[in-house]
Amino acid sequence: MNRQDRAHLLAEQKFLQERLAELPQAARIMRISTESRLRRVIEECLTHEPVDERGSARTCLTFSGRPVVGGSHGIFASFATEAMSRFTEAVSAVAASLTEPLAAAGPIPDRGQNRLLITQTAIGSFGFELEEYQEERLPLPGPTAIELALGRIQDLLQGSIEPDDELLADSAAEIDLRAMDRIRAFVGALIENEAACALRFRDRVFRFNEPEQVRLCLQRISHDNLREEEQQLGGALQGILPKRRAFEFKLTEGGEVITGKIGPSIVNPAELNALLLKPISAKLTVTRVGKGRPRYLLLEALDNSYKE
Repeated sequence: MNRQDRAHLLAEQKFLQERLAELPQAARIMRISTESRLRRVIEECLTHEPVDERGSARTCLTFSGRPVVGGSHGIFASFATEAMSRFTEAVSAVAASLTEPLAAAGPIPDRGQNRLLITQTAIGSFGFELEEYQEERLPLPGPTAIELALGRIQDLLQGSIEPDDELLADSAAEIDLRAMDRIRAFVGALIENEAACALRFRDRVFRFNEPEQVRLCLQRISHDNLREEEQQLGGALQGILPKRRAFEFKLTEGGEVITGKIGPSIVNPAELNALLLKPISAKLTVTRVGKGRPRYLLLEALDNSYKE
């Protein structure tokens, strides 16, 4: 049972209770029928399986600029098709990369599970309201991959127009290289068509206020400014936070302690506790924005203690 179903039942329960209070005692048949239905509604509310309070992720993507005619009268179909395709591909790629690293080429995995539906056009501007497609009811705990992907894309876009590099670096460090290319393709489509966009998700709205911000975004997330590389470093894990997927690592060379996130290739971060304080070889993705400090994503940890 989802939240909307439960809301309908509660509304029906209230209606039936008010109806009973208004029915005269002489209307025995109507009262018996109403009381019977009320008992079934209450029983369904009390005994049905727990409500999925999260429901489907929803977002709203609106556009402005040359492809939009008359403010909200219409949008060129060729642009809308390209922009929506680029955006949904970016969301699918980021969502897929949260469970496993993406291969350099080939189909994006789990695309059938990471899809968005266009449910209606946006009110007040031209764009579309989107909803996460669910073939089956979602489990209760934790956000879905689509929810996480939408949040990370929104953070990345916001960070790309901020005056400092902190938010951009933090969000870019958790986005797969191939998924990042899909985001670049979406922003590139905006620039090619002299368009801008706004992305509303949860209680936050990201907005390009002018075309110059779109160009700035693409420049700041370009390969030249946002550099990622894999490194193999020796050292010892000092601490692990499995639920937050965070680690602390002391380098053998120089003794510096670095911190970062644990990548999706490590399915169960708690298993890393067996390597604490042991000499290991860590495979990491190192992300730098401009001349800012590096961010680290742990991809693999190999036990080197047997070599000692």
